[in-house]
Amino acid sequence: MYFFTFIFRNVLRRPVRSALTGVGVMLAVGAVVALLGIAQGFERSFAELFELRGVDLVVVRAGRTDRMTSNLDEAIGERLAELPGVQSAIPGLAEVVSFPEAHLIGVPIQGWPLDSPQFDDLSLQSGRRLRPDDENGVLLGLVLARNLELTTGQSIEIEMEPFEVVGIFESFNVIENGSAVMSLSRLQTLMDRHGQVSGFQVVLTPNDDKEVLRDRVRTAIAELRDEEGRPLKLEALPTRDYVDSVVQIRVARGMAWLTSSIALLIGTVGMLNTMIMSVFERTREIGILRAIGWRRGRILAMILGESLLLCSAGAVAGAVGAVLLTRWLASFPAAAGLMAGTISPAVILQGFVIALLVGVFGGAYPAFRGAGLSPTEALRHE
Repeated sequence: MYFFTFIFRNVLRRPVRSALTGVGVMLAVGAVVALLGIAQGFERSFAELFELRGVDLVVVRAGRTDRMTSNLDEAIGERLAELPGVQSAIPGLAEVVSFPEAHLIGVPIQGWPLDSPQFDDLSLQSGRRLRPDDENGVLLGLVLARNLELTTGQSIEIEMEPFEVVGIFESFNVIENGSAVMSLSRLQTLMDRHGQVSGFQVVLTPNDDKEVLRDRVRTAIAELRDEEGRPLKLEALPTRDYVDSVVQIRVARGMAWLTSSIALLIGTVGMLNTMIMSVFERTREIGILRAIGWRRGRILAMILGESLLLCSAGAVAGAVGAVLLTRWLASFPAAAGLMAGTISPAVILQGFVIALLVGVFGGAYPAFRGAGLSPTEALRHE
């Protein structure tokens, strides 16, 4: 117990330097936790759109780099539904619109067939479902309606055309809560994409060996041809593979790691500088400890312990700050429909592990340098 108390007191001997070093680690860990938490949260929310609805495969245009701009003939759905092992093939059209007057950019708008089972997952908070005679009817997610300050019965302009808000819904998914839904045919007309869809959500029939069935259906979809014998150029992806291949998610993930790496590098350099200065200033003290019988391993453990203590304190503060920052960002209208404002425990754990690595790498060289001092040389140091 005395040894750990000694380490703690050593850190407090230079409170300003220790505090500044801890702040550096806090900012580094906070950046890692916040950025990775936001990126993984968006990815998790996007995956939930398919996984919680029991979707097994997502069919898109093969070879497209941007999965979100996939363009397929709606009639292909009938051929998909006829394949052995396919229970249903649900078409859907996804677009993005903006509402500058509300400072909302990149709002998802989805077009579904009126008989789509996806409507069953929406809990109406007010109004009603879409009907065939709703030529200009639209459903708004709860978050989007709140951001636009609209209620049922009011009018909204989408792509310079007026629409009536016939209902406001709450979904199990944060992305859908920040989106609008209209009939597939109306969105096709609005976006001048007659008879086209972004893709199909394929649900397979219940089977004991789902993996084998999924592979067989994927092969069958890839081999589909048109009336002239030309390949339809379709690609059927498992939901997780589809989510991982979306460019926007890959960019968000890459930017999060890139920015986090820079912050971690700065934090490591700051820790290294602090510990080197600490060892240099305490050379005589280390010499005395060595002279009274402290072994090199104990000196090494002392210096590394100080480094890890600083990093642990910074990690706690950084993780708490990241959680609060994420919740605060999620309260803004522009972000409320994209992020849930929560960070998974796995991401926080990653932040702590990275903080410990910063402590090890930042304190390793000073620790070995201090442990390598001979008592006589250290005592002669001025």
